[in-house]
Amino acid sequence: MSAEDRIKRAKTLYERAVFSGDASVLTEAERGLDAVEADAALARGRILHARFLNERASAGSSPVEDPAELPLFERAIELYRALGDARGEAEALFWIGCLHQVIRRDNETAVPELEQSCQLAAQVGDKSTQSEALRHLGIAAHMAGRLDEARERLEESSRLRREVGALPGVAANMVGLAYIAAAQDRRADALATLDEAHAIAQAHGAHAIVRQIEQARTEI
Repeated sequence: MSAEDRIKRAKTLYERAVFSGDASVLTEAERGLDAVEADAALARGRILHARFLNERASAGSSPVEDPAELPLFERAIELYRALGDARGEAEALFWIGCLHQVIRRDNETAVPELEQSCQLAAQVGDKSTQSEALRHLGIAAHMAGRLDEARERLEESSRLRREVGALPGVAANMVGLAYIAAAQDRRADALATLDEAHAIAQAHGAHAIVRQIEQARTEI
């Protein structure tokens, strides 16, 4: 049910409660609006995260964290849990972990959130969220020097992204895989991976990923 449908339904239930005296329907109305609020909180938090990433790319350094971002994700997860929405909970867990890793550079806090997200997403068949969690678990492993684990995580993330058609995400993962290959003294593999990533990114208009690929080529 869409947000618009839930809001219309809440109005209908309100009218029933007022005109028929059946207050029992108000609980259903409230749950529907809780679902709308959870989705909106998650979406707003994602927008703040994207703004952070864009500002970082433009400035070449990390901007100040928006203090509203984490509370939005925390509100979303609170509501999803109360609703029994495991898919929503898995996604909110991912974003909390992502914030700690990307913005706060705190993998110690991020990894448990990402692992829980990955497990829950796998249970409910949410390949998109699972692939995101695996990507960031791979980044954490790479930063810790566990290159084989990092490669495995990113390859599994890429497999899932291909299944759901998220090809720009595959190209993004390949940038990470190229850095891993270079760190493992597989420079030819690294450059071939970047060539493939470039073709995918160009074909899908993923210009930000193209810039990451060019930077990786320079560094490798």
